[in-house]
Amino acid sequence: MSKFVLVAQTSQSLSLAAMEEASRLGLREADIEHLFLALVISGQSAGRALRSLGIDLDSARRAVEEQYEAQLALLGIDASFPEAGRIVSHETVGYEWSRRGYDLIVRASGKDKHGDAAAVLRELLAEPSGSIAEILRRLGTTSDELLERLDQFDSSGEKPAPTAAKAKGRVAGSTETFVPASLDEVWEFLADPARIPEWQLSVGSVDLADQEVSPGAIWRGHAATDRPGGKPVKVKPQFLRRRIELVAVHRPERVAWRFAHPDATQSRPFLTEFTLAPTTGGTQVTITTTWSGHDGWRRLIGFPLRPMQKFVVWMGLFQTGSALSRAFR
Repeated sequence: MSKFVLVAQTSQSLSLAAMEEASRLGLREADIEHLFLALVISGQSAGRALRSLGIDLDSARRAVEEQYEAQLALLGIDASFPEAGRIVSHETVGYEWSRRGYDLIVRASGKDKHGDAAAVLRELLAEPSGSIAEILRRLGTTSDELLERLDQFDSSGEKPAPTAAKAKGRVAGSTETFVPASLDEVWEFLADPARIPEWQLSVGSVDLADQEVSPGAIWRGHAATDRPGGKPVKVKPQFLRRRIELVAVHRPERVAWRFAHPDATQSRPFLTEFTLAPTTGGTQVTITTTWSGHDGWRRLIGFPLRPMQKFVVWMGLFQTGSALSRAFR
């Protein structure tokens, strides 16, 4: 993976998670404390290092809230911080980084730096305000201890997320995401046809027929005609219906679904497969999406569009992974 791609993917994933955390508190600006929370749930070595020290999302959130209240007390303000609600950033707009948060992410991708989540965490620990060091103290650890643990994970030769196997005439992509929930909880969520609209955002609803959830079972789905915030989405008539097939379901490590448009004869179905593995503090999920390619002359004219197709696949994977993580936060 090139540094440019790694930096782009890391920045995108951390920014989204940080702004989701800010939105729980009714904020529109994400700061370094929200970046810290985003790192706790990162699937990269930075997140693994944090979680290996017993720092999970719930404890990290409490430490951040206690730090906010302590800062208010230092200012002589006798008030508690507003109670957190659910994540609403995907339903609203207007989120951005604070200046110091933005500058920190930029520094992590500078000269002689990798730009991955580990580089962001190192910059965060060097941030001069002392806020993160105080949060770590509340969590029973120190910056030095965390850096030592991060060095151990980085020196272990951690490999990048696997990519999907190349298949003739197909467009495929793969990514990994960390989910702060147990293996059984995540598997049950992904194997439930009723929960599909929560992670496959192009599906608005599923007709739940009384049938066994087993390989080969088919459900009728309907396209999402409204965005999470309520804004209408224009969908062509031939793309309103979905054919949803459960391809594989092996508890507790694998679930695969195939999606097709039965009224759009020229469209190609795609397969989304989830492979689950337990990890410290939750579940590591590998998400692979494979689109069937065209044959003959359609395949030839499709070659110039391959970079765009790969980008579309990556965006779909990113949205699916983010929605899956958000469902358990």
